[in-house]
Amino acid sequence: MEVLSSGDESDHRNQSTPPVVGPQSASYLPVISPTKPPVAGGNYLGKAGSENLTEVQLMKDRFSKLLLGEDMTGRGNGVCTALAISNAITHLSATVFGDLWKLEPLSPQMKSKWRKEMEWLLSVSDSIVELTPSFQQFPDGGTFEVMVTRPRSDLYINLPALKKLDAMLVTMLDGFHDSEFCYVDRGLVVSDHGGNVKRRHSNASLSDSPLIQYEEKWWLPFPKVPTKGLSEKTVKKLHQCRECSNQVFKAAASINNNVLSQMEVPKVYLETLPKSAKACLGETLHHYITTTQFSPESLIDYLEMSSECTTLQIANRIEAAMHIWTGKSSKSHGNGKLSWTGNVKGDKERSKLLSGRANTILKNLKLQFPGLPRTRLDLDKIQSNKDVGQAIVESYSRVIESLAFNLMARIDDLLYVDDATKKRAAMVAGVHLQRPRFHGFSSSSSMVGRPSFGNSSMTIRNPGKRRSSFSSTSNIDRLEEALERLTFN
Repeated sequence: MEVLSSGDESDHRNQSTPPVVGPQSASYLPVISPTKPPVAGGNYLGKAGSENLTEVQLMKDRFSKLLLGEDMTGRGNGVCTALAISNAITHLSATVFGDLWKLEPLSPQMKSKWRKEMEWLLSVSDSIVELTPSFQQFPDGGTFEVMVTRPRSDLYINLPALKKLDAMLVTMLDGFHDSEFCYVDRGLVVSDHGGNVKRRHSNASLSDSPLIQYEEKWWLPFPKVPTKGLSEKTVKKLHQCRECSNQVFKAAASINNNVLSQMEVPKVYLETLPKSAKACLGETLHHYITTTQFSPESLIDYLEMSSECTTLQIANRIEAAMHIWTGKSSKSHGNGKLSWTGNVKGDKERSKLLSGRANTILKNLKLQFPGLPRTRLDLDKIQSNKDVGQAIVESYSRVIESLAFNLMARIDDLLYVDDATKKRAAMVAGVHLQRPRFHGFSSSSSMVGRPSFGNSSMTIRNPGKRRSSFSSTSNIDRLEEALERLTFN
């Protein structure tokens, strides 16, 4: 006890005695251990603390941000845990993969960051379990039934599948080492009013660029191939990678659509819907959907979807009308009959039929435009979702779907340039080379592929008008000339 008392008094003296000035002052000062700057929401208050950040501190930072709902002030203004995890997975994917500008392996640091932090985020699902019956055996040979825990059914099925798809894409990127092609930074290729193609730095002004809208993703590095094109082995490998990426894309999109369909429609979405579907669709589109001779393929063919924005607006309007009709069909009505020319009589049955038609059109739109952004309802579901398990599956499948889509776009870019190079080499040699056709959907994120969207704001196009990527043949020739100069100059 005396030793403890002496130690306490000594500590008290050291803390209360003012520092001594002089050459021996250091011996009287208490030894204070160096402290590290605090960590707050990824903003580290000091350079030394940021450089010496350990893995444990990084994990604490990530989980503290999730627990506080991305509000590191602690004032209770954060988002729900489900949305915080969804945003964390989305931001991690953007940090590691970005827009996937090149076909090249991930750096070891980025690959480690992706695997490590995804493992942290997915570990939250370990606590989302359900009880299932199981039989256990007594030592004497008897059996009895007990309830055991296992991951919830949707997580039990989808998460292992998504992990396999994730590993397939990363492995595919690792295979693009020591390749025959490379990438170079390119200037901006534009055309003046006389049709002359000229090259400009990417920082140049775009005010006098009439054809800039026809070259998508102009900021991407340009693929360069050998003068005689890629070897058959490399081309075969690229086609195999594209087909594999397409299968990964379809699988991830299927999982994402399934989990989105299981989410409840938010009240904030239903409250903003118009009272009638006709006010939402417009008179012309409403007539095409409610006609007795309804054909979803013909309707999509007549819709003017010359821009991604226009197509998304049409999808939002059709989806809103579908939920208006669904709400009407779920209500109980009398046996009153309406003057509607069809076999179905009654407002309830009619609304149910029209809701199914709108759903069919939506599915066909998503099949024809697989790169279409999320609709307003999908975004509202993601924002309003409270289920952590569904948020994990939705965000994980969404980032894999986006990665596979961008990977296909980069492969299409490379195959397009390789085809142009081989065609040029064959023309120089005096041999006519037939251009192969690349099947599959046209990626709107493709760098050199002809864009499938323009600048029209019409909803229904002229029946005699064919859907085209460009307004005239001269524009196609100018773009081909621009591509040729990029490839061979």
